[in-house]
Amino acid sequence: MPYRPMPFSLETERLTLRLWDETDAAGYRALVGERSGEMPTLDEAREEIRGARESAPGRGIHLLTLRRRGTDDFLGYCGLVIGRATIDEPELAYELLRSAHGHGYATEAAAAIVDAARDTGRTRLWSTVRAWNAPSFRVLEKIGFRRDHTNTDEHGDVVWSVLDL
Repeated sequence: MPYRPMPFSLETERLTLRLWDETDAAGYRALVGERSGEMPTLDEAREEIRGARESAPGRGIHLLTLRRRGTDDFLGYCGLVIGRATIDEPELAYELLRSAHGHGYATEAAAAIVDAARDTGRTRLWSTVRAWNAPSFRVLEKIGFRRDHTNTDEHGDVVWSVLDL
């Protein structure tokens, strides 16, 4: 089933979401560093961003960076990925810098991405979250996802949540 492509930019009441740009490399490095402690080099970050930008039109789904409207402050990203799911029923993914936690930005961005996913013609989304990540579960619950099942990989339990659009 062919789907309409997701837009490359969206706006919410407080946020601007847009396709990655090479100028996002520093923000991306900081995000990866917070997550894993190992930061890619600036060149490695730019290369990953270039690859994501180049492949976005062909997939029709992608991750968008988050900024407060009217600023250039990188907050994180939110969007649709294949991840552990499929192109027909992709995963909602989001990750924010720690400094952006607790302000409702993830919920606001995720709700906008869900609306964009609905507009592509898709009928179901998934999200996979580590069992320990209570804040992510709160975001998913606020936008209507329900827990479906759990599996285990080499890093522990992964909870699959689903949203029928």
